Amino acid sequence: MDRSPGADLALMLLRAFRGLVDDVSNGLERAGHPGVRAADEFALRAIAEGAETASELGRRLSITKQAAAQRIATLEQLGYVEREPDPADARRRRLLTTSRGREMMALGGALLDDIRDRWAANIGRRELERIEQHLRRLTADYPFPADATS
Repeated sequence: MDRSPGADLALMLLRAFRGLVDDVSNGLERAGHPGVRAADEFALRAIAEGAETASELGRRLSITKQAAAQRIATLEQLGYVEREPDPADARRRRLLTTSRGREMMALGGALLDDIRDRWAANIGRRELERIEQHLRRLTADYPFPADATS
């Protein structure tokens, strides 16, 4: 059975994403951050940018509060986030990234930059920038699918 051009495009995009994720995961593991999944890093970045509760994290990542709570538990177990009492509401505990979490995000960002540089060297920087520009425009109306990156 022949695949359609649309199916081929979907598979190429999925393969590119999977390659990025695998390369970054392997690099993080070699640097002392084993077990990090793409969804964990997306959640950690949302927390670093101000998502202080499971509800806020769920809204930012378009996942359920329960899924966000599970992601938070994983991040706590890995030592990337901690909870502290909220000075404005004693009943609430807010999420904070730890120094280990900030280190992992910086390393993950550097690894992604390295991959981008390799791609630019392969196809040319201008061509890669055009692809990025097109993808930005083509995906602008879609919510971020954090739950699909597990």
